[in-house]
Amino acid sequence: MQVFIKDVGRSIELFFFLALGFYLTVNMAGNWYGRYGIEFIGNIWVNWFGISYFLFVVYIAIMGFLIFKEVKFYNRFLTSKIFWLLFVGSIYIIVVPFLKGENPF
Repeated sequence: MQVFIKDVGRSIELFFFLALGFYLTVNMAGNWYGRYGIEFIGNIWVNWFGISYFLFVVYIAIMGFLIFKEVKFYNRFLTSKIFWLLFVGSIYIIVVPFLKGENPF
């Protein structure tokens, strides 16, 4: 039962970052890109994924490297190649509109 409760809590963490990323995408990212003359139109869900995943990685890094160093859940993420590859992809999603001058997604 204790493992189930931990799994539910960690699933809630994932949904929290999806919700936080959605909020930031809808309410802040459009204004942020707009300041640089970039229209925030198109497949905004791609930007939502990039922002949400970036926040999730920062959270996992803080938890895994600083707070809960011995917890397997965080260590598995930190040692996963796919986890870091997706992190690079999320940075690309966030930064590429500034490089291209438009939202290409």
